[in-house]
Amino acid sequence: MKWNWVLWSAAVVALSAATTVKATVLGDVRGVVRDPQQQAVKDAKVTLRARTSGFSQATQTNDSGVFLFRAVSLGDYVVAVEASGFGTTEQRVTVVSDSAPLLQFKLEIAAIAQQIEVTATPEVVGSESPTPTALVSRDEIRQTPGAGRSNSLAFITNYVPGAYLTHDQLHVRGGHQVTWLVDGVPVPNTNIASNVGPQFDPKDIDYLEVQRGSYSAEYGDRTYGVFNVIPRTGFERNREAELVLSYGNFHQTNDQFSFGSHTDRFAYYASINGNRSDYGLSTPSSTVLHDAVGGGGAFLSLIYNISPVSQLRLAASGRLDHYQVPNDPDAQAGGIRDVERERDGFINVSWVRTLGSNLLLTISPFYHFNRADFLGGSGDTPFIPQERRSSQYAGAQAAFSALSAKHNAKAGFYGFFQRDNGFFGLQATDGSGSNLEQSEKPTGNLEAVFVEDQYKTWSWLTLTGGVRYTRFAGALTENAASPRIGAAIRIPRLKWIVRGFYGRYYQAPPLSTVSGPLLQFAVSQGFGFLPLRGERDEEQQFGLNIPLRGWSFDADYFRTHVKNFFDHSAINNSNIFFPLTIDRARIRGIELTARAPRLWKRGQIYLAYSRQRAEGQGAITGGLTDFSPPAASFLLDHDQRHTLNVGGEVNLPARSYAAASLHYGSGFTDNGGPQHLPGHVTFDLGGGKSFGENWSVAVHAVNAADKRFLLDNSTTFGGTHFVDPRQVYVELRYRFHY
Repeated sequence: MKWNWVLWSAAVVALSAATTVKATVLGDVRGVVRDPQQQAVKDAKVTLRARTSGFSQATQTNDSGVFLFRAVSLGDYVVAVEASGFGTTEQRVTVVSDSAPLLQFKLEIAAIAQQIEVTATPEVVGSESPTPTALVSRDEIRQTPGAGRSNSLAFITNYVPGAYLTHDQLHVRGGHQVTWLVDGVPVPNTNIASNVGPQFDPKDIDYLEVQRGSYSAEYGDRTYGVFNVIPRTGFERNREAELVLSYGNFHQTNDQFSFGSHTDRFAYYASINGNRSDYGLSTPSSTVLHDAVGGGGAFLSLIYNISPVSQLRLAASGRLDHYQVPNDPDAQAGGIRDVERERDGFINVSWVRTLGSNLLLTISPFYHFNRADFLGGSGDTPFIPQERRSSQYAGAQAAFSALSAKHNAKAGFYGFFQRDNGFFGLQATDGSGSNLEQSEKPTGNLEAVFVEDQYKTWSWLTLTGGVRYTRFAGALTENAASPRIGAAIRIPRLKWIVRGFYGRYYQAPPLSTVSGPLLQFAVSQGFGFLPLRGERDEEQQFGLNIPLRGWSFDADYFRTHVKNFFDHSAINNSNIFFPLTIDRARIRGIELTARAPRLWKRGQIYLAYSRQRAEGQGAITGGLTDFSPPAASFLLDHDQRHTLNVGGEVNLPARSYAAASLHYGSGFTDNGGPQHLPGHVTFDLGGGKSFGENWSVAVHAVNAADKRFLLDNSTTFGGTHFVDPRQVYVELRYRFHY
C-alpha cells in the first residue's frame, strides 16, 4: 500500500508541473552547420519537412551553428539548410523514438554550388540506440499484397524477422505478448491470446515503428515486440477524402471512407471501415466450413498546435468483430456452430510542452476497453460452453526529458487501473442438468517509474543505461526492478553500428483466475489451479548495422531466459483456453534484415530472416495444471527454426506498379515435438495503376499458388490449423476534394 501511494503521488507531481503542453511520439533532430573552413554558420535557416505530408518546421542556428527540433513525430524527413552567400544543402533523415544524434552540414559557396542534396544514405535518428528499429510506411502497407485488409498483419509479418501468425495469433521471437502503442501511448492489455480481432484498420496507419528487444527503460508491459502506430493525421491531405472499395473470392470486401485536412495550427483525420468474408479464422481442415467474419470500426485523429512550443493530440478508435469458429467436416455434420464476438476501443490524449530549448514534458491520459465472448452453439456436446470477458483500463503516462550535447536523459511514470467482468458457463446437453455458471469482477492496478540516459562519451560511442521499477497488484502483489544497459559504437568512415545490450523485463499476469464452481469442474476433469505470477525475462543481444550505398543490412543475435513463461491451454477440446505459466523458457535466435534504396529510381526490395529455437523447461507454475512431473526440456509449440520473408515492388510505366512477396517457414513442432511439421513456401502477388489524380485500381493475390497444408496442431480454436487458402481481390480507390 505504501508503494502504491508513492508511485501515484509521483504521477500527480508530474501532472501538476505542466501548465501548457507538442507531439507525443518522441524523436529529436539536431545538427551543426559549418562553412568550408569548418567555422560555425550563425543564423542559417533550417527547415524540417516531412516527405509524405505537408508538415514542416523552421528554426535558425545559434552562435555555435547548432539547430534543434524537439518532439518530432516519427517518419521520413528532409532537412534543408539555407544561409546568405551559400548554396542550399539538404539531407534526408528517418526519425525514430528516443534518440538525437548530431547531423553534420557543410555549406558551399553559392558560386560553387547552388544546391547540394545528400540522398544516398539517409541518416537514421536512432542509430545511437542499442535497439534494432525499423519503420514501415503507409505506401509499403498499401502496396504489400494483402497488407491493407482489416484483419491482416502482413505489414508486420512481412517486414519483422521472427514474426508469424499461428493459431490466429501474432508471435514474435517465440512469444505472444507484444506492446501496442498509438502515437507513443500504450494501449494496455494484460490478457494473453484472448482476442483474434484487430484493434484498428491498417489503412489508418501512416508509419509503424517496430522495436525488437533491447528496450529502453521507458518500455515495459509486453516485451516480445513493441509496435508503435503513427496514425494518419491530416497533414498529408488538404480537404481531401478517399473511398476504398474491394471485392474478391469468399465474397470478401474491405471498405473504408476517410477524410482529412490541416491548417498551420490544426489537423484532423477521420475514417470509418467495414469488412466481411466467408473466410475468417484458420480452419482445422483443408475445407472452409462455418468460417464467416464481419466487422467494422472508426478512427479519429486530432492535432492542435496551441503555440510554437505546445501541442495537443487526440487519437481514438472503436471496433466490433464477429467470427464464426471454423469446423472440420465432422463438427459441421454434428451441427456445431460456435462463434466469437469481440469489441475494442481506446482513446488517448497527449499534451506536450517544450520548456526552454532542451527540456520536454509529455503527459498522456488514456482509456482502453476490450471484450471477447466465446458462445457455444446448441450442437456442442457434452457441454455448451459460454465465456464472456471484458476489461477496462484507465491510466496515464508522463515523461520528462532533458537533452544536452552529451546526455539525452528521461524520467517518467506509467500506470493504470484495470477492472474485468467475466462470465463462464457450461450447459450440459445430456439432460443431466449438471450446469455450471460463474461470474467474477476482479480489479487490479499497475504502476511503474523509470529513469534512463543516453550518454555520448565520444562521437563514436553512446552508452545507454536505465532502470524501471514496477508494482502490480491483482490476485497477488508483485514488485520488480528491471535494470537495462547498452552501448552503440559507430565505426568511423564505414558508419557501421555495433551494439550490445543486457536487460530485464517484468510482464504482469492477467487478472482472471479460476475459482468456485469452475475450479471444481476443473478438478473433476483432472485439473488443478496454481496462482498466476508475472513473467520475468532476462535478455542479452548483440547486433551490427551496415549501411552500404543506400542499402541497410542489419544482423543481431539475442538470447532470452524466462521465468514463468506465459502460454495458454484448452480444457479438453472445448475451445475454451486459459492462461498458464511454464517454469522456465529459453529463446535464442539470429535475425537478419536488408532494405534496398530505390533501385534505378524504380523499385525496392526487402528481406527478413530469423533462425530461432524456443524451448521450455520444468512444470506448469501457474494456471490450470494436471500436476504432471516437470519436464527436463521440450520445444514450445510455436518453435520454428527458419522463417524467411523476401519481397519488393517496382514502379512501371503508365503510373503502374507490381509487387511480390515470398514466405518460407521450416515448420512448427508436430504434436509438441521434437519432430517438426514439413517446411512450406507461399507467395503473394499484387499490382496496381493510377488513372489521373483521383482514381486507382489494384489487384492482390495472397497465397497465389493456393497451397493448402497443415500449418500447426496447437489447441486453440479447434486444435489444428491449415494455411490460408488463395484469396484474390480487386481494390478501387477514389480521392476527391471537398
